[in-house]
Amino acid sequence: MSDNYTQIGSLSVSKNLETFLRLDVLPGLDISEEHFWNNLEEIINKFSPKNKALLEIRESMQKQIDSWHLDNPGCKKNLSQYKDFLKEIGYLVEEGERFSITTQNVDPEIAFIAGPQLVVPVMNARFALNAANARWGSLYNALYGTDMISEDNGASRAGPYNPVRGDKVIEFAKNFLDENFSLNDASFSDVHSFSVKGGQLEFGLENGQTSTLNNSDQFQGFQGSPNLPSCILLKNNNLHAEIQIDPEHSVGATDPAGIKDVLLESAVTTIQDCEDSVAAVDGEDKVTVYRNWLGLMKGDLKETFIKGGSEMTRSLNPDRDYIAPDGSCFKLPGRSLMLVRNVGHLMTNPAILDKDGNEVPEGIMDAMFTICIAMHDISGNGELKNSKTGSIYIVKPKMHGPDEVQFTCDLFSAVEKALNLDQLTAKLGIMDEERRTTVNLKECIRVAKDRVIFINTGFLDRTGDEIHTSMEAGPMIPKGDMKQQPWILAYEDWNVDSGLETGFKGNAQIGKGMWPMPDEMLNMYKTKTMHPESGANCAWVPSPTGATLHAMHYHQILVSDRQQTILQRPKASIDDILTIPLMENPEGLSAEDIQKELDNNAQGILGYVVRWVDQGVGCSKVPDINNVGLMEDRATCRISSQHIANWLHHSICSKDQVLDTMKRMALVVDQQNSGDPSYLPMGPSYDGIAFKAACNLAIEGRSQPSGYTEPILHEMRLKFKAQ
Repeated sequence: MSDNYTQIGSLSVSKNLETFLRLDVLPGLDISEEHFWNNLEEIINKFSPKNKALLEIRESMQKQIDSWHLDNPGCKKNLSQYKDFLKEIGYLVEEGERFSITTQNVDPEIAFIAGPQLVVPVMNARFALNAANARWGSLYNALYGTDMISEDNGASRAGPYNPVRGDKVIEFAKNFLDENFSLNDASFSDVHSFSVKGGQLEFGLENGQTSTLNNSDQFQGFQGSPNLPSCILLKNNNLHAEIQIDPEHSVGATDPAGIKDVLLESAVTTIQDCEDSVAAVDGEDKVTVYRNWLGLMKGDLKETFIKGGSEMTRSLNPDRDYIAPDGSCFKLPGRSLMLVRNVGHLMTNPAILDKDGNEVPEGIMDAMFTICIAMHDISGNGELKNSKTGSIYIVKPKMHGPDEVQFTCDLFSAVEKALNLDQLTAKLGIMDEERRTTVNLKECIRVAKDRVIFINTGFLDRTGDEIHTSMEAGPMIPKGDMKQQPWILAYEDWNVDSGLETGFKGNAQIGKGMWPMPDEMLNMYKTKTMHPESGANCAWVPSPTGATLHAMHYHQILVSDRQQTILQRPKASIDDILTIPLMENPEGLSAEDIQKELDNNAQGILGYVVRWVDQGVGCSKVPDINNVGLMEDRATCRISSQHIANWLHHSICSKDQVLDTMKRMALVVDQQNSGDPSYLPMGPSYDGIAFKAACNLAIEGRSQPSGYTEPILHEMRLKFKAQ
């Protein structure tokens, strides 16, 4: 046995992980080292074989689906026959009778407050803190620093504060207040003063008159004195906005009412991610992940960094204090409610080896460690509180069908028993991002009905699975055409329909996917209304700034009303969901069309993989082929690699063409990263580990389990770290 491991019972445990648990995790908890490891050993011995069996079922079903497509060639499939076949092999299960979820002790942020949701790599402490603190965001800053405000007519955002741009920001913000917190016969641009009289908010106007809110219930509280408040707290559609007043401030001094900023309640919830946005391949990496989660749960995570030549330390924001209209004092959360995303069922990790020397399933390890760490929060060991109801929120990705959801529920139950927690303390978020989960979503929810708190559409992974599952069916349409296909439109509606059908309204989150372009905020603002309009009460954004801007949509649209309307519509069509996005006429593709698609996919794979393998960065803003920065994680890489693999398999392109494209695009990526001193160029030698990993993802994509990228990425990252 390597010196990097210590023997605990039959387990070989990374010394980093053992030390971390002993010195950092367990102090403050009524759990001994012996108890923890003995129970984890039992759980590993019991659940690892079940985990393996479920993965074997995936592979068995995939082989049967491949054979069916080979026996039923052509792009026009008989849907009735196809569905009968899927039922026969257990891929499509019979829907049971109606039911409603019964999850208890759910925080309001999940149960009924609709708003933006951040997903952030917990491996990066600074990002994790920024996201947790993004519960409140400056509307002025979000407008000033993005393309939300045009730079025309002298409104440039470069350099020092530009009053021309500042005026446009203020105008936008006051229009927002007028639209959502309207005054009686007045506008916020007319306001010169604020005061609280007899529990009512009064606005002094430029003409000497006064005004009040049309809806007085929107006034929630203030800071400062009633005659000279320093902030006014308003509420609309369950979300707060805070008008900050300071006539001495550089911005406030230019405002007739002394308004220096408008804060919006923004990222209501944040998923702290251990999965697709991180590169954690061994015990050392897993300790980094778990240590940051521990700091968040204890409330003492800090990160020091250099910004603008000065040293800064970031920590978690405290709760916010206010005076209610009746004079009593109260607090609002200063931080996002945090969920943690564990890894899925596929991967193992060398951080712990079992009795036979095999790496243990990483998902089992994540369940034990993330739940144990979150006990610090529900035990009240820190100054700050995450869950007010004593719950632990875990999002579980990449599950295939009800049996795998049941496995997760059984695993959580075993961990709760091992850690002496009440059953159902650990709540479950089901990511609807695999085809077998989509078509059986109602039954997936049913098996988790007493702990489910979240479903979403993860269209990126879902597209990757769509391609891989139907690999033998024929060549897929170009990637850019995928979002207009019947299957994906029905999938998005089906997810909402299934959630509402099973009682999610007012009880749990229905989520929608990520806006991938963090620099295109105006475009996001114009288009992302579609997510609350679709009945989703949360949707993913790529940054705290994105959360603040997206928050405005939830003021404009009351999601609970939309959900009530959607409950009356017919459910989306499973036939549409099962309509495979095949090209009807692949011969019609020109050589230019094919090369353009390959260039785009290859550049995306390389731009992501080179940072993953060489730098251990699991999520970053990667320039695309047109130099537009896109938030990339393993899900986007999965689509691109599976798409190339599909075209390669169906002879749309050749292996030599793919490799040649990879070499040309590697030079493009090298140039895009030329300003990074830590970057290792892939060309002109093309002999590095990262380049080989990118090629393997495409060339070997067809043979990868469910089309996942993790096996190759983990293998290559470990090779790089071992150099």
